[in-house]
Amino acid sequence: MDTVFKFLFEFLGQFFGSLWSIISGLFTGIGEAFNFPAYINIINGYTTELGGLAWGIAILAIVLLVAVLGLIVWLIIVAVKKFIRSHRRRKDTDSLVKEVQALNKEVMRLNLEKDKILSMKVSQIGLNPNEIAELTGEEIEALNNGEEEENTNETRFYKLAEIDELWADYVPPVYNNDITLPEFCDQFRMFACSRLGLYYDIKLIRLFVASFASTRLIILQGISGTGKTSLAYAFGKFINNPSIIASVQPSWRDRTELFGYFNEFTKKFNETELLRAMYEASYNENIYAVILDEMNIARVEYYFAEMLSILEMPSRDEWIVDIIPNAWPTDPKHIKNGQLQIPPNMWYIGTANNDDSTFAITDKVYDRAMPINIDTKGVAFDAEDTPPINISYKHFEDILNEAKAKYVVSEENIKKIGLLDDYVIEHFRIAFGNRIVKQLRDFVPAYVGTGGTEIDGLDYVLARKVFRKFESLNLSYIRDEIDGLCAYIDELFGEENMNECKDYLRMLKKLV
Repeated sequence: MDTVFKFLFEFLGQFFGSLWSIISGLFTGIGEAFNFPAYINIINGYTTELGGLAWGIAILAIVLLVAVLGLIVWLIIVAVKKFIRSHRRRKDTDSLVKEVQALNKEVMRLNLEKDKILSMKVSQIGLNPNEIAELTGEEIEALNNGEEEENTNETRFYKLAEIDELWADYVPPVYNNDITLPEFCDQFRMFACSRLGLYYDIKLIRLFVASFASTRLIILQGISGTGKTSLAYAFGKFINNPSIIASVQPSWRDRTELFGYFNEFTKKFNETELLRAMYEASYNENIYAVILDEMNIARVEYYFAEMLSILEMPSRDEWIVDIIPNAWPTDPKHIKNGQLQIPPNMWYIGTANNDDSTFAITDKVYDRAMPINIDTKGVAFDAEDTPPINISYKHFEDILNEAKAKYVVSEENIKKIGLLDDYVIEHFRIAFGNRIVKQLRDFVPAYVGTGGTEIDGLDYVLARKVFRKFESLNLSYIRDEIDGLCAYIDELFGEENMNECKDYLRMLKKLV
């Protein structure tokens, strides 16, 4: 080991020794070159030996040497200055780059603020977001500057203005205001069979008609091909006022898909068929049904959120939707201060498929709607030819309200519902909620009025409005509790009743 260290010492010492000799020699040489006392000693040593001509040559050599040394000093100074200047330039460049980056960030921040302001203006004027990318620079600049030219000579609502003209001299038809709820259901079923070749079970028809008493939004859901859209379509044909079909698109994101939007640059309002139907409904007492076909192909709570909130208002005087932020003198008759009152004679029927191509409907929507499951095709039957009827929405609401007053849910069943609510809260941490109880009190009497029974009405509401929420729970954890819940339902309502609830709960248990 000592030999190795000795070898490394001598081997590396040779390299580092020579390196040190170079460095020390360089500085020693520089020192010797500027050793002025040595130069003076040499001159003093030759003063007695040099003659006149020799002194001239010596002086010339001294001057040349001083010039060379001065040149070396000057070159060193110039090199140092260049280094300092380049270093400063680099620092200045770095500071400029940082300043440019800071300015770019400020520009981005200002652009974001401008975009937010532009988005607010777009929202206010009702411009369709899909058209923003098509705007020219001048149009965007005009929007940013708030330029607006109101043309007071012509209307911006062409379709609604046409309705004002067409319905100015409207004479209402003779309504059949003597029909009862059971007759309405039976005739509707016969009409669908005889005129349209559609077959529906009478229980489904009763559920569908009774739903009009509890909510403005009815959701027909189930597997594809079971006649969901056909049922809503047949209803419009039966009441002699064809349903308005709004085919929901995956791109639907906001209210403009329902009502349309005002183009700030053409100064025209792009009206949808739904808005046209809403406006037309304000002129008469017909029943209007709007079909939101494949409603969950986009998120319902996005494009229908405002309608859900408005339709929950207790007073129909509050059913007002903002169409446009300002008023023009030429606006349609029923557009007041840019607002339209949602007609009381219009209901909304959504069809929903439960598959991978659609979004799940949230509790916010389900709680405000009445879902009706259609999972089987109707069985064919014979029916006499049945014509459509003319019925006013007022009479339709009257017979529904009469049923609600006549067939009030019994106090005994209300108490049982309360006990069941307590049981579900204790074991599943889910409550019925006031909204569901109110719908139950409206739906069940109407269902009885159509010819059904109270216990079947309760069974359906609990299955589709309450126990449906179990799907959002971890079914593996509640699996053992389901049997106890079914037993408790039998204890409260009897083993022969509430089959819809028990079948649904057993189906959930099989999913685990």
